[in-house]
Amino acid sequence: MKTFRVVPQISCCDTFREFADHFQVGNGDILVTNRRRYEKYVKPAGVAIPVLFREDYGKGEPTDEMIDAMGRDMEQYDAKRIIAFGGGTIVDMCKVLALDLPEHSQMLFTGDAAPKKIRELIIIPTTCGTGSEVTNVTISELKSLHVKKGLAAEETYADHAVLIPESLQDLPDYVFATSSIDALIHSLESFLSPKASSFSEMYSLKAMEIIMGGYKTILERGGNSAENREDLLQEFGLAATYAGIAFGNAGCGAVHALSYSIGAAFHVPHGEANYQFFTEVFKTYMKREPEGRIDRINSVMADILGCEKENVYEEIEKVLDQLIPRKPLREYGMTEEQIDTFTDSTLENQQRLLANNYVSLDRSEIHEIFAKLR
Repeated sequence: MKTFRVVPQISCCDTFREFADHFQVGNGDILVTNRRRYEKYVKPAGVAIPVLFREDYGKGEPTDEMIDAMGRDMEQYDAKRIIAFGGGTIVDMCKVLALDLPEHSQMLFTGDAAPKKIRELIIIPTTCGTGSEVTNVTISELKSLHVKKGLAAEETYADHAVLIPESLQDLPDYVFATSSIDALIHSLESFLSPKASSFSEMYSLKAMEIIMGGYKTILERGGNSAENREDLLQEFGLAATYAGIAFGNAGCGAVHALSYSIGAAFHVPHGEANYQFFTEVFKTYMKREPEGRIDRINSVMADILGCEKENVYEEIEKVLDQLIPRKPLREYGMTEEQIDTFTDSTLENQQRLLANNYVSLDRSEIHEIFAKLR
């Protein structure tokens, strides 16, 4: 049996002020954001609630140490509702902060503590990538274990997801590229998942059509810049949420599973790490099962790109390389010895994702992907 559901209530507001009025933001609320967003959107709206600034807790993607520090500071406020206004790092941390935190948040990711939700959570995404506003997945680096792990539980769903197009306007070019490529891969991997249903497929297909079609338009206008994508931002934001709905129901697979190795070891941003593995994983799938569901998305992508289906991965790379050029994994610092290390770590720690593969990949195939890309 296959099921499909969207748990958070999804709302669309034109501005942060409209959101604050509609949700009656005030006593009992706490905001997690960064200073730039606070000054540009929150302060002019006249919202006066406690704020935790993300940059006070470290740089880069979420770690259990950042979550623990933020949790300690949150204790001084009697917060009943968390408003997560930011990108993937803020969103993922707030999913954990809405829980009753054990002594160390790492325990939630390792299964040594059960999640129990004690605060309402509103998520306002400010990138067009993670789709995390509508999923129950949160990812963190566990510093002492030197690994990235995911937590997926009923308790880590947001109560509300709020889409505010104005918050996407000042995305740096690199962040737009990494986040939207992440959304594209969500749409593709969820479509191939054995858990996919007719409903999740609909969201997957719509997301990939918007994103790849949008990339073509942006590049035809001269390249990835704020000016060239300004009128496409609302559609990209919707596409990220569509892809989030799809992978929240069907899951992601080997691209994400393998990417966590270099993400944790070399602090490579998530979308960039995913792209390093994307086409090589899909080419491996094609060797094993070319006539299955992958053939359908190859046809869809070829139609969007105006190319022959047989050349679709080369054409995808030509487009995406203009947004984030790929490079050998050795340039991130990966050694030959780490081919074995990362292969074994992926098999040991990422079975939650590997279970969603289009076809099962054995150790030799995963090892070969790491070796080719190094």
